[in-house]
Amino acid sequence: MAPAARRIGEEQVRFLICFALGAGLSWGALTKPIASYDIKARLDAKWHTITGSETLTWVNDSPDTVSTLQFHLYMNAFKNSRSTFFKESGGQLRGDKSDQKEWGWIDVKRMRLASGADLTKQIRFIQPDDGNRDDQTVIEVALPEPVKPGASIQVEMDFVTKLPKVFARTGFHGDFHLVGQWFPKLGVWETKGFRYSQQGGWNCHQFHANSEFFANFGDYRVELTVPAEMVVGATGGEPVTVKKNGKDLTYTFRQESVTDFAWTAQPTYRRFERMFLAEKQTTPAEIREVMRVHGIGEADARLTDVKMILLLQPEHAGQAERHFKAAAAAIKWYGLWYGRYPFTTITVVDPPYGGGGAGGMEYPTFITAGTSWRLPADVLGAEEVTVHEFGHQFWMQLVATNEFEESWLDEGFNSYSTAKVMEKVYGDWPAPFTVFGFNLSKWLGLPKMNDFRLSRAANVAEADSDNIQRRAWEYYNAQSYSMNSYPRTTTFLRMLERVLGEDAMLRVMRTYQQRYRFKHPVSRDFAAVVNEVSGRDMNWMFDQFVFGNKVLDYSVASVVSNEVKTPFGAFDQAGGTKKTVSLEEAEKQDDRSKGPKLYEVVVKIRREADAVAPVELLIRFKDGSVERRQWDGQYRWAKFTFVRRSEPERVEIDPQGNYFMDVNWSNDVWRAKPDAPAAARWLSNILFYAQNAVIWMGALL
Repeated sequence: MAPAARRIGEEQVRFLICFALGAGLSWGALTKPIASYDIKARLDAKWHTITGSETLTWVNDSPDTVSTLQFHLYMNAFKNSRSTFFKESGGQLRGDKSDQKEWGWIDVKRMRLASGADLTKQIRFIQPDDGNRDDQTVIEVALPEPVKPGASIQVEMDFVTKLPKVFARTGFHGDFHLVGQWFPKLGVWETKGFRYSQQGGWNCHQFHANSEFFANFGDYRVELTVPAEMVVGATGGEPVTVKKNGKDLTYTFRQESVTDFAWTAQPTYRRFERMFLAEKQTTPAEIREVMRVHGIGEADARLTDVKMILLLQPEHAGQAERHFKAAAAAIKWYGLWYGRYPFTTITVVDPPYGGGGAGGMEYPTFITAGTSWRLPADVLGAEEVTVHEFGHQFWMQLVATNEFEESWLDEGFNSYSTAKVMEKVYGDWPAPFTVFGFNLSKWLGLPKMNDFRLSRAANVAEADSDNIQRRAWEYYNAQSYSMNSYPRTTTFLRMLERVLGEDAMLRVMRTYQQRYRFKHPVSRDFAAVVNEVSGRDMNWMFDQFVFGNKVLDYSVASVVSNEVKTPFGAFDQAGGTKKTVSLEEAEKQDDRSKGPKLYEVVVKIRREADAVAPVELLIRFKDGSVERRQWDGQYRWAKFTFVRRSEPERVEIDPQGNYFMDVNWSNDVWRAKPDAPAAARWLSNILFYAQNAVIWMGALL
């Protein structure tokens, strides 16, 4: 145990250094703190309760005078069947069901200003979204004196949180505790003109079934007292102090410039550590490529070292290397593409069997993954979820968009980014299409899987239910929320990448990520960056597919090829005379002709749906020659006529395959002689897409 004792001593010194730096721009801070928390909490592992006290420091960085405070009490979503979350979800989320015996809640026992005024009696529940009087996930508190522009306020609270049986990202299962959404958390004051605000006010939504979170950046100092046998992981990674406290241990964690704090405790975790060493994990050629694409210096292109902490269930210990490889790949490629990960740790948590409701979730510097002891090496579930949840550090955390109102800016951007990392590091994998245990993938000629194919398949299954950009609880249903927030956004961004080119898309994404770190951007901000960086007006894509719900589908409607024959009939001649050629004479002349034949080829293409896009048409002739045409795609159809010495062999719309949003690629191509293998491939594609649309729905809901 000597190494642990030495580490604690070093961390105590570090904490003293942090403390001595004082309160201005705190040690390690990347941005000015707005809502900061000093929390002391004790876990009762038998009753699964947390008794806590917190001091909130809020800085009013707006020009408004603020007379109330609003707080999220997220845990009350799990209090009873009358909460908005429970009514919307029916007690189910992502395939997981509420226990409905072990409920969860949070009670604020006392609230006062640090200056002395008691606010407890001023607390009232409000329901800003749906008027459900039984929902207790938001409170408002009237202040005795308003907070003036530029001023700050400190509020002290005592609270008790009861964890539910693990469900919807938080709770307990046996001796496993995943503690998220667990303390009274301030909403975000939005002044007029910030994001969508028409006037100053609190953005503090109720906890809905389909929504996640939105918060200000701040600094966190959290003391966690837990039974001594517990292995603990938390936002902040390594504790700055660990103290003996009777039969308990008290861990102190600090993390600056984040939007939330979550933690876990379980006695049977196997803890592993590994360093991501930037100089070893990246090559000089990769750094030079980043410099070339973005026109930046070496110092900006390079990454920094990160400690990777892995808390695995004992039966999953053999999969540690898989998790570390995936986490390192995510740190590397997100960092090279979008800018370095600015924190020093990332903690990856593996929930136990039966605690899967806590899996696949993201918090600042702390994520939950998920795996199985029997997971084959060629089934990349553990890798996928690790990469994805780490990726949220860039979208949920660093740009911190409002997930209640614009989930696509987090979930969709991250799904697209995850797909790129998986494609880069792991490539494609076999489609698991089985019947009675027999894998038919090879026999059917099924294409291999990747995340972009899966996303497109899901988009094809339901392309027009809602806009991508919509408030989370206002989608048609949970399926539409999942579809638009994850695969449809992934498909949209892939199409944008193909239209702009990969280098241009990398510049777009990095510019957006760097410009809006710690600034809470909105959808139009991203659209503006796309137009600016690419130098092209791409609003036609955003207006139709993000802010509208139009469907893209162009088809080759018909291809007709006729030999050009000798004309017959009456023809004007010089001097006003006419020459008549009979049909029989024309046919005889054609029969006698020894020259090459001419063909008139007429191609018609159609816009089958309501989305309008510029269309490229490629016609390949049997003699190897090629014609290309451009069409603005506005009218319902267009006709193109060619007179050539060869018949057409293949006609194709969007030959580069850029239009990932096109819901039916099978009608994009015409062949003169369809062959059986081609037909089999299309059948297999249909089966593939149908199967994986179902997989997507099962995974996301």
